[in-house]
Amino acid sequence: MNTSLFELFKIGIGPSSSHTVGPMRAALRFVRELSPALLAQTHAITVDLYGSLALTGIGHATDRAILLGLLGESPDTVDLTRIDSQLTTIRNDHRLNLMGAHIVAFTESDNLLFHRNQMYPDIDHPTHPNGMRFTIFDATGNTLASDIFYSIGGGFILSAHEFANTADAKKRNVPYAFSSSAELLQLAEDNHLTIAELVMANEIALLSDPTIVRRIDRIHSFRATPEPNPQPPTPKDQINAAILTLWQTMSECIDRGIATEGTLPGGLNVRRRAPGLARRLERMDSEGRFRDPLAPMDSVTLVAMAVNEENAAGGRVVTAPTNGAAGVIPAIAYFYLHHASHGLTEAEKQAGLLRYFLTLAAIGILYKENASISGAEVGCQGEVGVACSMAAGGLVAALNGNNAAIEHAAEIGMEHNLGMTCDPIGGLVQIPCIERNGMGAVKAVNAARLAMNDPGTHKISLDQIIETMYRTGMDMQSRYKETSLAGLALNIIEC
Repeated sequence: MNTSLFELFKIGIGPSSSHTVGPMRAALRFVRELSPALLAQTHAITVDLYGSLALTGIGHATDRAILLGLLGESPDTVDLTRIDSQLTTIRNDHRLNLMGAHIVAFTESDNLLFHRNQMYPDIDHPTHPNGMRFTIFDATGNTLASDIFYSIGGGFILSAHEFANTADAKKRNVPYAFSSSAELLQLAEDNHLTIAELVMANEIALLSDPTIVRRIDRIHSFRATPEPNPQPPTPKDQINAAILTLWQTMSECIDRGIATEGTLPGGLNVRRRAPGLARRLERMDSEGRFRDPLAPMDSVTLVAMAVNEENAAGGRVVTAPTNGAAGVIPAIAYFYLHHASHGLTEAEKQAGLLRYFLTLAAIGILYKENASISGAEVGCQGEVGVACSMAAGGLVAALNGNNAAIEHAAEIGMEHNLGMTCDPIGGLVQIPCIERNGMGAVKAVNAARLAMNDPGTHKISLDQIIETMYRTGMDMQSRYKETSLAGLALNIIEC
């Protein structure tokens, strides 16, 4: 285990973690790491995009993200109300203020290049299909500095050097390090811990890492009404509060998605459906009961779609574990709180919600570190499939299921998403992405119920399904992996 819950979950903007959040972070990092002397000499900057970033970048707002990152904006703090005016200024003036400190000439057609016929920045050394190169030049056209970054899914980025040396990356010191679900289950059994308790112990240890502390501090900045705390919080309190702030941010996204009518941007003229679905669910009888016995399941679909409609509109979302799959995990949290925790006190519900997030984080970490959460690398099985698997295991934990049932549910959640392609129509995170989140959330509920209602051994382990998912993704033709060159993206072009 080398990833924190607070790295897996990021507050950012839509529509894509790998094509919007990642590129914005890469652009920001590149200019932030330039020395003052280099920045002062910079006369021009060129950004080259390759592979999936080039093929679906416009639909995924990669161009907007790059420009914002060069301005010095971060996906978690950028003011959504100012984005359009900032971009309009660049495009009208043909100038860009790097880090808000140094103005250079900038015309998108000349300085932001989409290499749609080239998959990788270095064609002799294939790496990740979400590659981008940043280069700065002096007044005579000489290169001052250049670096390549890869957006590897879920908003995570690596420089070319980091990508080439991932095996040598320093391992973090945690009390319960695990690299497989088998190790995770054995550690939990040996130490008489639930998976949630084990992850909590690891997260407490990671508070010694300044990077994680900064992430938690940034999450806390989103808390609507900071709770008075007369005494310094314990490490466990800090972590719990940050998790609850993530949930608060998800809840606000749900509310916006349900309340906002209209058509999504991008040209497909996709109508927002969440408000209409919500109105249908409000039709109850005189005693406050749903007329439709399947209404609780409909609410799962509604919440997942509400979040992903907000994501598609470029709104504020929590990457969970990606933006394209951001609706599944909040939908199951909503299902737990509103339909699966009757009779519990508010404190008991909150404890279940914390178990949910801590547990599903362990599952997500296994996928990220042993396979991939990038649709451009392994297809949508690595996005909605992983989110379904995480949410299924997390729901079992919320309902006080044991560790074996958690692992079983997570395995079921992925088993029935294997081979799912990533083929967004028009390169937009709309069709089939929005409905796909609803379907993934429903599968997560079924997976959790099946695992809890049918205890005992199962033939396929979570480790085996993770390896199978990754191998399937590697075997999948690249045109089915977030390039919009095949599948629905090619065959339903009349949309």
